[in-house]
Amino acid sequence: IGDPSYFGAGSNDVGKVRVVEEGKVVRAICLLNHPIPGTDDLDSVQLIIPQNQVSRKNDIYIAMVSSTHNVCAKDVYVAIVSTIVETSAPENEIQPGLALLGPILDKFVSVTPLYTPTSDGRDDNIFITDSYDATSHFETVVEVVQDVWKRVIGSDLILKKREVEAEP
Repeated sequence: IGDPSYFGAGSNDVGKVRVVEEGKVVRAICLLNHPIPGTDDLDSVQLIIPQNQVSRKNDIYIAMVSSTHNVCAKDVYVAIVSTIVETSAPENEIQPGLALLGPILDKFVSVTPLYTPTSDGRDDNIFITDSYDATSHFETVVEVVQDVWKRVIGSDLILKKREVEAEP
C-alpha cells in the first residue's frame, strides 16, 4: 500500500504506468500571530469559499489551528489555504483565501501533482491511494481509506464505537 508519489507519473523499469497526473493542488501554509479576523478569536477554524463566489470551478479551503492543538508555539496560528489549480498562476488562485487571513508573518507555497492509480491493485498486490487533494475536512481522505481497505481486504471497512467494559 503506498502513496502515489512513491510510484511517480510515467513508467517504471518494466514500462508499467502505475499512476497518472490528474491535476495539481496549490497550498499555502501561513504563520500568523493572530486568529483569522472575523472568527471571534477562535483557536481553530475551517472555512470553505464556494467556487461560484470566486468564479472558479473548485472551492478554496482554509483551515487554521493554534497552540491549543500542540502544533505551534503560544500566540502562533497556522493557516492552510488550498485549492485545485485552474490557471498558470496558482498562487493568485488562493488569493481570496489569503486575503481573509489578515497580516501573514510567513508563507510557504507549494504546487503538487494530483495522482490517481491506473489500476485497483488486485492483479499485482500493489495498492496505490489517490493523492491528498485540496480539501481541509478529510472527507475525501476517509473515502480513499475506505476504498483501499475494500480493494485489499475485499469487504467494506466498518467503523463503529467499541464497547467499553466498566472497570470494577
